[in-house]
Amino acid sequence: MKITSLIIALVAATALAALGQEGTLQEVKHGAKKAGQTVKDGVETAGEKTKEAAETVGEKTKETAKTVGRKTKETAQTVGEKTKEGAKTVHRKSKRALNKAKAETSGQQSTNQTPNTPAPTDR
Repeated sequence: MKITSLIIALVAATALAALGQEGTLQEVKHGAKKAGQTVKDGVETAGEKTKEAAETVGEKTKETAKTVGRKTKETAQTVGEKTKEGAKTVHRKSKRALNKAKAETSGQQSTNQTPNTPAPTDR
């Protein structure tokens, strides 16, 4: 009887160990499934954040391009206006200098006139 009791005790211990291992296996499966879901959620969140960041960068780039275009246009207009004003000033000053030179030249011609005919004493 002792041997039978010993065998029954061993079989019972083995059965309990097998059941315990199966419970542990189920816990490992559940933990792996939970970890996989967490990784999946993390990847989805990272994807969403990346998409949002890309959209934000795109919008900022578009705004910057518009601003640069507007500033360039304004600068070109300002330079054009300054050039036009400078040209007008140069033209006005050149015209004044020319008129002044003409006036001086005509004044010298009227005072320094010598006759082209020979003088009667030279003959």
